[in-house]
Amino acid sequence: MMEIRYNPLTDEWVIISAETQKRPVQPAKNNCPICPGGVEFREETYDLVAFENRYPSLRKNPPEVKESNKLFKRMKSYGVCEVVVYTSKHESSFPQMPILQIEKLVDMWVDRTYELSKNDFVKNIFIFENRGKEVGASLPHPHGQIYAFPFIPKRIEAKLNAMEKWFDENGKCVICEILENETNERLIYENETFVALVPFYARFPFEVHIYPKRHISNLLQFTENEKKDFARILKVVTKKYDKLFDQEFPYMMMFFQAPFNTKDYSDIFHFHVEFNPPKRDKNKLKWMASVETGTWSFINPIVPEQAAKMLREVEVKF
Repeated sequence: MMEIRYNPLTDEWVIISAETQKRPVQPAKNNCPICPGGVEFREETYDLVAFENRYPSLRKNPPEVKESNKLFKRMKSYGVCEVVVYTSKHESSFPQMPILQIEKLVDMWVDRTYELSKNDFVKNIFIFENRGKEVGASLPHPHGQIYAFPFIPKRIEAKLNAMEKWFDENGKCVICEILENETNERLIYENETFVALVPFYARFPFEVHIYPKRHISNLLQFTENEKKDFARILKVVTKKYDKLFDQEFPYMMMFFQAPFNTKDYSDIFHFHVEFNPPKRDKNKLKWMASVETGTWSFINPIVPEQAAKMLREVEVKF
């Protein structure tokens, strides 16, 4: 079963995919499918690579679906699901990777965004990484994913609507305005072209956002200097996470960029990255319980300014 179904209670599309049940979960190192010589790569070595997911939720040529009606609407699972393997080294991770490798990864993200955006059915390109079994990562080998959606997902639609409302009422991009008014107490790191901070409105205890200082709506607008600074700030943030509690820190890393092949949102939408880690202490997790899941009303047990202070004071050298 593979199709997209409409939820009339929330005006959103839900992806139904039995294929994802077949994915390998936390296999032993010698059985890792994305290590050199594994199921995905018969070669003995590689640098970094992107390929279509063997167990996708969306496909360029999806199967046909049953006829819809007004109440039970469905559509074919158009889209693309790709896996991006950061390195051939199974024991590595984002914090451990050399800056040069991360710079090459940024180039790959830009390239994949460009290629995927050529498909007329693609409306949103969502780049993400799930690190750690705490957030459901199926493989420990360092990798991320890219979903090219045939619709604009509900939370991204909510962001677009909020940003458009702010722009209409204030004549300025909301993230640009945040950057003009943000205080040092929530800042954890910055370089020439990017800022990393714990947002005033953080939903997770150690949530971090990365904002480009220049108004950029998607990855394709990065300059060469911005690509290098972006690589550096990603490494700094992930190293700070690992050193915070001296352990491999689980997180969800998500890139938000303006939609493609639809209305032009470039004036209002500011590219940004969100890190949503589940840790609230060294040995405690913040679970997504009924309130957060059912209402989107988050309860954060750590004051954002305190979380920023803790992360800011973590010294990172590389």
